[in-house]
Amino acid sequence: MTHPLGEFLRARRELVTPADAGVPVTGVRRTPGLRREEVAMLAGISADYYLRLERGRDRNPSTQVLEALARVLLLDADTKAYLMSLAVAPKQRPRRPRRETVPPSTAKLVATLPLPAFVEGRYLDVLAANPLAAALSPRLVPGGNRLRDVFLDPAEQAMFPDWEMAAAGLVAGFRDSVGTATSDQRCIELVGELSLASPLFRKLWARHDVRTRSGATIPFQHPQVGELVLNREKLLVSGTDGIMLVIYHPDAGSDAAEKLTLLASITEEWSHGIDVSRARRPHPELHPGSRP
Repeated sequence: MTHPLGEFLRARRELVTPADAGVPVTGVRRTPGLRREEVAMLAGISADYYLRLERGRDRNPSTQVLEALARVLLLDADTKAYLMSLAVAPKQRPRRPRRETVPPSTAKLVATLPLPAFVEGRYLDVLAANPLAAALSPRLVPGGNRLRDVFLDPAEQAMFPDWEMAAAGLVAGFRDSVGTATSDQRCIELVGELSLASPLFRKLWARHDVRTRSGATIPFQHPQVGELVLNREKLLVSGTDGIMLVIYHPDAGSDAAEKLTLLASITEEWSHGIDVSRARRPHPELHPGSRP
């Protein structure tokens, strides 16, 4: 079995073009990205030693070597940190899936927040969510999985104006979340399922991109209120192994704030059994000239 460090180096090497690295190109190149000997030369190590790293024969390179490889492979801070973790990760037996439990205080907070909020597990499972989160996306309910929803559900894909960019960010965040534990049973099953079902997931997973799960500005195309730009916060729940509290909030006084208020009122009416047929169309005051 190929060592994770070797898989990572090969994948990232293939993403760096000779032009990116300042390497002159002569003749026909059959190798995507850089050749092994080019990486070794640019990093100041022998080609034989780099070959041993990529084939998993040497799993303990020095920090100096890793720094040089990170520079040559043009790694950003998150991906460089991931490279370092691969080099020092102890050999572990695959772990059986463990039930992830939301702390009671966190569950109460989610239920009372006047904003879309949910709790996300290490494998991007939705562990808890409030009604406004479900109003933002019907897939944001306990039992869902963000990876499955974004890659396999066309309705969820339609929520994102640039679906492929959103999907790439999700996979990079998943890499950061599972870290070096890619041999865990749950990770193997989830990655295997999505790799078979989605060519895009298979492509993105093979890139080994890593991005810390953190705040961002997320544009949505909501079927009820139209364009909606929200800020997303991801906060680690203390005392847990990678469980995150996710909150969406608009800028004060923005168009998104008005639309989110409308969505909250629709959700409230629905919960009280009031006729909300008008909510199935874009609100005319918010979308003048929009199609019915």
